[in-house]
Amino acid sequence: MNTDLIIIGSGPGGYKAAEYAAKRGLEVVVVERGEAGGTCLNCGCIPTKTLARHAEIAGALKDADDYGIADLQWRLDFGKVMERKQKVVEQLRSGVEYILSQPHITLVRGHASFKDAHTVTVAGTDGGSAEPAVGEYTARHIIIATGAAPKLLPIPGIGSPKVVTSEALLSITSIPRRLCIVGAGVVGMEFASIFNAFGTEVTVVEFLDECLSMADADFAKRLRTLLKRRGVTFHLQAKVKAITGEGVVFERKGKEQTTEADMVLMATGREPMLKGLNLEAAGVHYGRLGIAVNGQMQTSAAHIYAIGDVTDRSLQLAHTATAEGIHAVNHLMGRSGGPCLEVVPAAVFTHPELAFVGMNRSKCQSAGIAYHSATVYYRANGRAQALGDTDGLLELLCDEAGRLIGCTALGSHAADIVQEAGALMCRKTTAGELCNMIHLHPAVNELLVDAAEKLVEAIGSPTDTV
Repeated sequence: MNTDLIIIGSGPGGYKAAEYAAKRGLEVVVVERGEAGGTCLNCGCIPTKTLARHAEIAGALKDADDYGIADLQWRLDFGKVMERKQKVVEQLRSGVEYILSQPHITLVRGHASFKDAHTVTVAGTDGGSAEPAVGEYTARHIIIATGAAPKLLPIPGIGSPKVVTSEALLSITSIPRRLCIVGAGVVGMEFASIFNAFGTEVTVVEFLDECLSMADADFAKRLRTLLKRRGVTFHLQAKVKAITGEGVVFERKGKEQTTEADMVLMATGREPMLKGLNLEAAGVHYGRLGIAVNGQMQTSAAHIYAIGDVTDRSLQLAHTATAEGIHAVNHLMGRSGGPCLEVVPAAVFTHPELAFVGMNRSKCQSAGIAYHSATVYYRANGRAQALGDTDGLLELLCDEAGRLIGCTALGSHAADIVQEAGALMCRKTTAGELCNMIHLHPAVNELLVDAAEKLVEAIGSPTDTV
């Protein structure tokens, strides 16, 4: 079968690119070996954030007395928690399947492998050579959007039944009494927050000297401190040596220690899913970090694009994959414009949330960029006081011309606040212009205006006229 565009993978990057291309007249074949929606929808972002909502409610119930709800008795029915999680996933998955059933899109179930630079062979879903071929598809352009999978440490005991990945943890049927999380990145911190709220004894073992290495160190430390107050134990600068019957053995400051655990979550990063693609046949170059791409998402074979977690420039964010997919379709169609790939907001859905976009102080200092920064605190915000969420702060940065270049927030609705900051950065908004934008009151987003006013004072110029 000959078509205009083949997309391998139906995650956020793949299915959105397919929809975008089909609406612009292209005939699209999408190859998917698993469930429609990819990792994010089925065993990543969506189920994790659903559990985070349950954890938020559990945490609020624990503090019910502070809100005048006395003598409350309740218990967590984990079976119902997981049942609702699955319903959310299935409902959203049906929506993706509907998109992939629209005119000009053909969904093919199976494992894709390159026969040559323009031809993809689709076999059984596990890619086994013994399985019959589903068919061959040829296209002028191809987008690889296969994503990534959890990466495991090559240590003794890694094959123990108590060791799980994030994907497996989302399918457990009972809450572990003691959970050790190896890795304090986004996945590790979110699950630490969730299971701590569920009543699990949580321990986090991290090789680096702070959690969330991609975030501002001061904000990461503050979040870790808040989780520590709730009972999460952290061992930083700790190298995991083995998984034993007792738990996790690690070395810290020259001393070997063991933390007991009934379940061990390996949250030590993800690796690109390249197995079985036969990229050599297509002339596509790749390395340990993934498929090499340029700014247009083109691989070494110019008509083949790669997007999302499978690339060597991946930020491992679903919304980035979506934007890259649209960008790739625009480029292969010769269209200009499209998503702003330079400004990418990110969030960690712990409680409280941590979110960030653009530059922070340490990044500016490392890059030699002159900047101004302003910090404001949730305790001074009326909505935060009313919500009872006053443990938080926000930092806003601008360059010497007053243009916004970065924002980090820790606290209630941090993701929403940072999204607004990112949108303003895309429009090259100045701190003065932000000051002149009326914000709803009372709202946590007013913290942005408070920070902008401080920046204007620091710059020493009046607010600009919108």
